[in-house]
Amino acid sequence: MRPLEMLRTSRAEMIVLALAVGAGVGVGAIVFRWLISVGTRVLSGHADYSEAGHAPNPHVPWLGPYFVLLAPVVAGLLYGPLVQRFAREARGHGVPEVMLAVARRGGRIGGRVAVVKSLASALCIGGGGSVGREGPIVQIGSALGSALGGLVRLSEDRLRLLVACGAAGGIAATFNAPLAGVFFAMELILRDFTAESFGMVVLSSVTASVVGRAAFGDAPFLRLPAFSVQHGSQYLLFALLGVLAGAIGVLFTRVLYWIEDACDWAWRGPEWLRPAAGGILLGGLLLALPQLYGVGYPTLQRAVGGGYLAGFLLVLLVGKMLATSLTIGIGGSGGVFAPSLYIGAMFGMAYGDGVAALAPSQVGVLGAYGLIGMGAVFAGAARAPITAVIIIFELTGEYSLILPLMSAIVLATLTSRVLNRDTIYTLKLRRRGIDLDGDQERQALAGRTVAQVMESPPEPLRADDTVARAAARLSESAHGVLPVAAEDGSYLGTLRARSVAEALAEHQSVTVGDITHRTQPLRPDTELPAALQALTEAHGAGLPVLAEDRGPLVGWITYQAVLAQLGSHRTGTAAS
Repeated sequence: MRPLEMLRTSRAEMIVLALAVGAGVGVGAIVFRWLISVGTRVLSGHADYSEAGHAPNPHVPWLGPYFVLLAPVVAGLLYGPLVQRFAREARGHGVPEVMLAVARRGGRIGGRVAVVKSLASALCIGGGGSVGREGPIVQIGSALGSALGGLVRLSEDRLRLLVACGAAGGIAATFNAPLAGVFFAMELILRDFTAESFGMVVLSSVTASVVGRAAFGDAPFLRLPAFSVQHGSQYLLFALLGVLAGAIGVLFTRVLYWIEDACDWAWRGPEWLRPAAGGILLGGLLLALPQLYGVGYPTLQRAVGGGYLAGFLLVLLVGKMLATSLTIGIGGSGGVFAPSLYIGAMFGMAYGDGVAALAPSQVGVLGAYGLIGMGAVFAGAARAPITAVIIIFELTGEYSLILPLMSAIVLATLTSRVLNRDTIYTLKLRRRGIDLDGDQERQALAGRTVAQVMESPPEPLRADDTVARAAARLSESAHGVLPVAAEDGSYLGTLRARSVAEALAEHQSVTVGDITHRTQPLRPDTELPAALQALTEAHGAGLPVLAEDRGPLVGWITYQAVLAQLGSHRTGTAAS
């Protein structure tokens, strides 16, 4: 029996694989943080520019503080083509793609994602992208787990579990928080709690944490003075903070996707150039507020330590929302986990300052408001209360915060649920027609693309063709609609049989171009639920598929093709 076959048949295979994934992700976290450090030093000239004020880059001192206008542009010119060419799923914050892979794709994630995500995120953060490193390391670890599981040909259920092991290891190694890694994977990635899953994820998380501690040490991320609740009224203050922070988390989610939509609407150039072009706007924001450069942990720590006045804390809160949203909107690569903690710290400290001004005898330790704000805003955005409680506890090692922390985070989660149907992660999927909580039968098309079902395109009509010729062609067509193209083959729109019939009945002297409908084409990578919605809105029997705007036709999609895919899913489900 071959070694790989022995591993597959062994009852201990998942233990060995979970340990291997944990160790691999721990090493990956070390390498990834090193890449970020190198990128930051090269592009800013500092270990962390967020605490350097408006200092110039020593590599280009003649530019003074204005080098930050160029840093995101240079980074975008490097990672934009890299992502577009090799792994488009490496764009954005990463966690939704892992959730989708586990829920709908059997845990399969392309092996190249880990490499591309590492490089793209390191360049993005190093060039000032105001995003976190946790989302990327989750996607990197998950890709590693998927690759290892595919190598030994695991079943889909076990492959999903190994992907979750990779996600847990990523959080554990990055934050030195093994418990938070476990619950992040169980609560957000697997979305299921079983004894076997919990055990495997724990093994991977602990292993990754041990590897990470060997490189980064095991000191708490934040240190606070001793804290205790001295008055019962303080619980009410923390409860109110939880409600307000939950609303801030929802606001962050909405701003993120509003700005992403605005960037989609405004940009008309090639996708690989989008990060560099948008980097000009990001650079302007960083010039005004250098504290937003990169992940921004030094700024967060200074804020929790009481280093900023309330007014400036609110400026940083709004600035971080805009900078993170803009970084993601222009096609940057990085996470939203750390920005939610940053926003929460700023809001919590500003809230604490307000309490201190109104009721100084009740306020207690100000830093506690910052920490509870961190957990509550994350809970409001991600709706993962267990992870939020554990991560703040592990970041500080301060158990005395646990009661007000739990109450604030639960209230933030409830507030988020009232104000918003989706989380910061699931909204990205719902916008693509994917509902992870929806009925499985209705979601059968989720995760499938137009490229999988499109047909060969029909021969297009020309804009200068006569209506009589169009009528002859449409009479032979099975769909009652044909594409229209210019002389160079570029797509112009579609022509429906009804439009031709009306033109003939009214004896109109028109050409095909005059009665062509400017139907929005689909792309090969469009998700099928979105394609089905587009077919319905177009009131047509078919839609063209283009590889690029105004390019030539590469395919044609119809209701029959989409329904055939749904039928094949039902057949496969019944057979299994």
